[in-house]
Amino acid sequence: MSSTTERLDTPRAAGMAGIAFALLLGAAIVLMRIAVPSGNAADLPVDQDKRWAVQVALEIVPFAGIFFLWFMGALRAHTGAAEDRFVATVFLGSGFVFVATLFASAAAAGTVLAEGTPSDFGRHYAYTLLATYAMRMAAVFVLATSTIGRMLGVFPRPLALLGTVVGLVLLVVGSGVPWSELVFPVWALVLSLYILRVRRGTAHRPPPPTEPP
Repeated sequence: MSSTTERLDTPRAAGMAGIAFALLLGAAIVLMRIAVPSGNAADLPVDQDKRWAVQVALEIVPFAGIFFLWFMGALRAHTGAAEDRFVATVFLGSGFVFVATLFASAAAAGTVLAEGTPSDFGRHYAYTLLATYAMRMAAVFVLATSTIGRMLGVFPRPLALLGTVVGLVLLVVGSGVPWSELVFPVWALVLSLYILRVRRGTAHRPPPPTEPP
């Protein structure tokens, strides 16, 4: 009985972590766009009156990365042990690289922000890590997750299609269109809510009747 409860509670708690990740990453992106509303953030200086937005965003990013790891656990628990090894490797690899580049870009941006006169190299380095590498890895993660969900039939067709569209947008559009980065946390939020709804329905489903010996 306790093992069954753990199997139900752990994905539910991790699904809540996915919601926390989506909200935190979305807030960080919005704050960054408040500081640099349009264009290439590496080429535009940050207004002194809006430096607070960048500082708050950088404080949020580490927590978003931590919750993302729990979100990955929720997805693996939801898909079960029948996942394809090749796609699962891409899923795990892209997720870990996304977190690593997210942390690296935040650290680089924090160093640049702390300097009195930040160099162009520092700004380009931090922005390239986030917009080019982190978002591209996010695209691979979304596409791998949607592929696993479609192959195993654990995601409904519209949700799998949504993931494919989101992955292609992140992969092709990237940083070229301001605010396009928000599609990733929105997708994570939708997927987490779906996992929670499915797990809640499983928890309330009555056990099958046992046949007498």
